[in-house]
Amino acid sequence: MGLLALLLLPLLTVASVPAWGAAFVWVAGLGATGVLAAGVGLGWLPLGEAREDANLIARRSDGPVERWLVAHLDTKAQGQSMAGRLVAVWAVAVAIAALTAAVLLRLAGPVPLALGAAAATATVLAGALAGRGRLRGRSRGARDNGSGIAAVLAAAAAANDPATGVLITGAEEFGLVGARVFGQVEARRLAGVEVVNFDTIDQEGELYLVSHDRRGAGLAARYARRVAGLGAAVRPRRLPLGILVDSLPLARAGAAAITVGRLTWGTLRRIHTPRDVPEGLSLDFAERTGRAIVTN
Repeated sequence: MGLLALLLLPLLTVASVPAWGAAFVWVAGLGATGVLAAGVGLGWLPLGEAREDANLIARRSDGPVERWLVAHLDTKAQGQSMAGRLVAVWAVAVAIAALTAAVLLRLAGPVPLALGAAAATATVLAGALAGRGRLRGRSRGARDNGSGIAAVLAAAAAANDPATGVLITGAEEFGLVGARVFGQVEARRLAGVEVVNFDTIDQEGELYLVSHDRRGAGLAARYARRVAGLGAAVRPRRLPLGILVDSLPLARAGAAAITVGRLTWGTLRRIHTPRDVPEGLSLDFAERTGRAIVTN
């Protein structure tokens, strides 16, 4: 994004360049950047060392599963926390909007150098901030997602419904790969099935029930009543920009899917870093949440 912005700067400000030049380069460059980003995120263009992972699946019977309890097992550490990644995503979105506005203005005439330089500088800084999200160090992943695993195990122990299955996904932190593969394999059997994904259930903050469509919103409203007495404010909502969770590909495969999580901005500043440790973390609320989900 930063290199694209620097390439655009003379096209935006020099009068001798055709007015459509900046628009052509911007549309082509942004499209190519989007394809590259999607390719890396979805695993089409692997960068660095390849790795193997697996989904762990448990069923109580050979009959159809009507509700999947889901949590991802893997974790990762980056050069910045999840909070930093969210800020980077928002900064990139603002930079894209600024450059798009500058390109549209260029169609009417050269853009003042100061304005073009400001848009380019904002994009370079946003790209540098996003670049800090590269893998670095190790994280023990107590909250993300040891707490989710604890919730699933507690739910599985409390559930006596033979139509409830457990899915522990791998490679969630690398493009939701485990959930995407499961959604492809089980696509014909996921229509109308409930999916409850547990991802980061801290001991403080609001309890979020995140949905992706009308099916998920209805499921969130129903489960909100089950977890209302746990002692945390319950907030059904849609998935925020910059966060990806395993319930998303499963919802796209036809399931009524939600993600259950409890966190604060302080939690977001901790996860994806070496500071996400079990010391000082109680899993009691995560376990009670899991049990409440499967209790009618």
